[in-house]
Amino acid sequence: MSKNLSVISDIILHIENVNYTYYDDAGNHVEVLRDINLSVRRGEFLSIIGSSGCGKTTLLRLIAGLDKPETGTLILNGEQISGPDPERGYVFQHGGLFQWLTVEKNIATGLKARHVYRENKHRIAHYIDLIGLKGFEKCYPHQLSGGMAQRVAIARALINNPKVLLLDEPMSALDSFTRSDIQDKLLELHKENKTTMILVTHDVDEAIYLSDRIVVMTPRPGKISEIMEINLPHPRHRGGTEFLSLRRNILEKLHLASALPQPEYTI
Repeated sequence: MSKNLSVISDIILHIENVNYTYYDDAGNHVEVLRDINLSVRRGEFLSIIGSSGCGKTTLLRLIAGLDKPETGTLILNGEQISGPDPERGYVFQHGGLFQWLTVEKNIATGLKARHVYRENKHRIAHYIDLIGLKGFEKCYPHQLSGGMAQRVAIARALINNPKVLLLDEPMSALDSFTRSDIQDKLLELHKENKTTMILVTHDVDEAIYLSDRIVVMTPRPGKISEIMEINLPHPRHRGGTEFLSLRRNILEKLHLASALPQPEYTI
């Protein structure tokens, strides 16, 4: 196989010329995303960062099929995304667990929705062990800490073997210790499952710690300002010279992306 064909076959998600607008309650036309072009590699961990309101979550929702672009296409594994699908797992900022279901029953909901519960129910215990919640199977969400609840949400998404796991700032409301714990758990799950992961975050350190590449977006209308390769080996040390150098570099790029006039090129 030629190098070019190898590169093409390694791409799981193509986002081509995507634009998204909506009308607010006052009837004003709001442009959220403009000319988004992005190719996501199979099995990579990609983070999207940018200022509040730049369209990061909107882009994630478009990939999930929860919203539809005004123009442009999103193609996963050769098929155009036209709506939600279990092959695109989604973890919300606050977990979105069903409060009336136990940990094991929350994790089982995806299997039941796909009518594959009976042949896959044995995997629930595996995922509970994988996320470090053995012994909490019968607990309800109100009996869990925020970090534990987010672990359940991640397991619920992963048990369907999604091709892409979409993470919408799932650690933003957690304390720093719990956040670090969830970050390490995500890296373990990523290594074990080889699942493509796309994370939306405001946290530059989090993006560097987790990612193979980081997409830097401009303020609204959100455009891709730059895509950065993160070539640091794992485990990464937040206080290391290379880590801190990358942090300064990305913060400078975020500042430049927020400055006027807005850059017009896309990647």
